[in-house]
Amino acid sequence: MLTTLSIKNYALIDDLQVNFNNGLTIITGETGAGKSILLGGLSLILGKRADMSSVNDPSKKCVIEATFDIAGYNLKQLFKTEDLDYESQTIIRREILPSGKSRAFINDTPVNLDSLQILGERLLDIHSQHQTLELTNDDFQFQVIDALAENIFNLKTYSEDLAAFKQLKNELKELEERKAEAIKEHDYNVFLLKELEEAKLITGELETLEEEYETLNNIEEIREILMLSSNILNSDELGVLTNLTEIKNQLSRLASYGSTYKSLFERVKSSLIELDDIFAELENAQEQIEADPKRLEIVNNKLQILHNLMQKHSVLNIEDLIQIREALSEKVFVSESLDDAILSKKNEIDLLLKKLDENALLIRNNRLNILPSLIQQLEEILATLGMPDAKFDIQLNALNAYLNNGKDQLLFLFSANKGSQFLELKKAASGGELSRIMLAIKAILSKYIQLPTIIFDEIDTGVSGEISNKMASIMQQMSKSMQVVTITHLPQIAAKGDSHFKVYKEEVEGLTRTQLKRLNPDERIVEIAQMLGGLNISNSAIAHAKQLLN
Repeated sequence: MLTTLSIKNYALIDDLQVNFNNGLTIITGETGAGKSILLGGLSLILGKRADMSSVNDPSKKCVIEATFDIAGYNLKQLFKTEDLDYESQTIIRREILPSGKSRAFINDTPVNLDSLQILGERLLDIHSQHQTLELTNDDFQFQVIDALAENIFNLKTYSEDLAAFKQLKNELKELEERKAEAIKEHDYNVFLLKELEEAKLITGELETLEEEYETLNNIEEIREILMLSSNILNSDELGVLTNLTEIKNQLSRLASYGSTYKSLFERVKSSLIELDDIFAELENAQEQIEADPKRLEIVNNKLQILHNLMQKHSVLNIEDLIQIREALSEKVFVSESLDDAILSKKNEIDLLLKKLDENALLIRNNRLNILPSLIQQLEEILATLGMPDAKFDIQLNALNAYLNNGKDQLLFLFSANKGSQFLELKKAASGGELSRIMLAIKAILSKYIQLPTIIFDEIDTGVSGEISNKMASIMQQMSKSMQVVTITHLPQIAAKGDSHFKVYKEEVEGLTRTQLKRLNPDERIVEIAQMLGGLNISNSAIAHAKQLLN
């Protein structure tokens, strides 16, 4: 419930602070006194866009702050979803800065207008003649029926399943599109994959094959150079090993003459060992080398295959070809397994459709069960509000389509007078009749669900005295389970309030200001007497006012 409201520098309000109680709160005042200003300020709390033209002094900040007691509203999950700190005494604040920028806060946490609207609609319902038009909206009509039918949990489950169904449908469509594309590419991909698989690709193989090819293709030159190198190293007279051996022998005689000669001797000795080892490897290489025309042909063919594949796929090495082979393998596998995936997805959809149908039928049956009671309650309340011949015909037609709230089409038909045909509300009911229907619906809803604080803005316009008594009784009954605030011009309604505020204008230092004052018992008598008989209060008006209050 709304517990406090503070408005600073907004329209004709300079600085206003007011505390509200539970039950039925009455707000009265002359036309133009500023009741609409209060509603405008509260609309900003609900997330309405700010306008600098509503700021009283553009050089100062405009601040509107409201405190709500939300302990019984079951909103902890909403606060968690919106990433807000939950407080049982929640403060919402709007600021309009001199720069024209607007800021919003929930419990001192900055929020955007979307978050403000989401929370605001759970806390405050401002009902005016304009809002009555939502009566003609299918979504609102379904909300009323489903609240009475206790379909909230069923609708939540249905909504989750419907979202999953739509997701599965999208996934199936994607699979079918992939299959259609895969069919076009499948044969070519299989051909390319077969080529790469037959090539038996091995990482690093290209370099090995090229080295082997160079060896086999130049076998005679290699043999000749190896033989010549061996002869140069180990010729009996001129061989390097023979001469180096002689040098080593000579230097060994000098080794004892000093470290310089000893170092030269050791280096020659080491070189001789290395050259001797090289000679052994040359001899071994000559023994190993052998012409192999068949192997040369095999290597040449394999290299030709590899180069052709690299050119075909525009790559430079076997590793890239292997990656292409793996990618093609995946495409071919996916292409060949798409039928299974599509069948599996269709089975999932069929199971979910069965669940959706079962839930939609449960929702429908709950709605059908509650309709007679809803119609009866509406007609009874409207009869007390001066519409004894008002009749409703609420029809639910089953559809094959899966709507956001089930599979029903709703026809909310109304007849205001005897003999009149049933028509849609927006065609059959006047503005005043719609207001009374809305009051009846809100009164019924208050018995079934926790409604937010509701503010009725002159819902009693055009209503006679006797009917206004009935309206007041309905609001009074509603206020036992929720906070009700009503702005009224009718003394019969004003007298029913648990608390009474008066909106009025006064001149302060040459400036007109709107004020809001809580009336004490004596002031209430005067206010209601003025509502009955005008500014010139008669004794009979005072007596009548006291009678209404009692």
